[in-house]
Amino acid sequence: MRPPTIRDVAEQAGVSKSLVSLVLRGSGPVGPEKREAVLRAVRELGYRPNAAARSLSEQRTRTVGVLLDDLRNPWFVDLLDGLNSLLHAAGLHMLLADARLNRRMGHDLAEPFLDLGADGLVVVGTVPGADGLGVLAQRMPVVVAGAREPQPPGVDVVAGDDEQGARLVTEHLLGLGHRRIAHLAGHGAVGELRRRGFEAAMKAHGAEPVVEPGDLTEEGGYRGTVRLLSRADRPTALFAVNDMASVGALSAAGELGLRVPRDLSVAGYDNTSIARLRHVWLTTVDTAPHEIGRRAARCLLDRLEGPAGEGRVHLAVPTLEIRGTTAPPA
Repeated sequence: MRPPTIRDVAEQAGVSKSLVSLVLRGSGPVGPEKREAVLRAVRELGYRPNAAARSLSEQRTRTVGVLLDDLRNPWFVDLLDGLNSLLHAAGLHMLLADARLNRRMGHDLAEPFLDLGADGLVVVGTVPGADGLGVLAQRMPVVVAGAREPQPPGVDVVAGDDEQGARLVTEHLLGLGHRRIAHLAGHGAVGELRRRGFEAAMKAHGAEPVVEPGDLTEEGGYRGTVRLLSRADRPTALFAVNDMASVGALSAAGELGLRVPRDLSVAGYDNTSIARLRHVWLTTVDTAPHEIGRRAARCLLDRLEGPAGEGRVHLAVPTLEIRGTTAPPA
């Protein structure tokens, strides 16, 4: 049996095909009775619009490419949820690609989205090798979410205020009475801004900042913490560049026989689902990833509606979530 067509819907609803199209697109003035008649016919017939045909007529695929830096980072899950909520409400669908995998295989990061004719692209996180964004932004709207690297003209950036967030958590540890505070640092512009905020807060209070180079992973946090806790003047508090590194710090402290927070205070950054687990209950900085995702979607939708000029930078205000891993020094 052939699938129902828009003509079948129109005949059953007793309206024209053009009116059915208006109802399905959600545009144009349509009376409530006729709209309900069309929607009822759609339900009864089980009609589904032909996406390929609609793409040809609209010259749009109604898809948005999302290039994700690291599928393993739970912070991106909340960001994607916020991003998708607004895109879905606008009738757009996400096409997700793993930048890490594409790099390993030597693929052009943006090529799949160009081949599929995506209407726009959202780059989530710091994606190394994304040098072609400027050229790509001339062909489709591009928004970067959760990264702070300099971007070419015409590319919007939506992220958290990393320097301010780092100052918040460092001042919290200083306020508890800690002076030997170390920072497990990360890479890229985000890592640099968080390190800068930490150092500024420490120097403002006359304390000597200690920075241990690392990365954004649990393993990196573990190794960095082992090195820090092996020092003769070991720190009484650690501020890690993100929650994943904080989990590694907690593991290292436990293996070395230190109790958190009595012997060592640990604070993270991002307020991911991991930080909210009851047996972790991590003090951390909330960067509002869901809101960053929604704002990135809004920027993309604005650019899809018409030229939006030069790229803009939108920074979400961070807040501090104080939980069970920080306390005054023993």
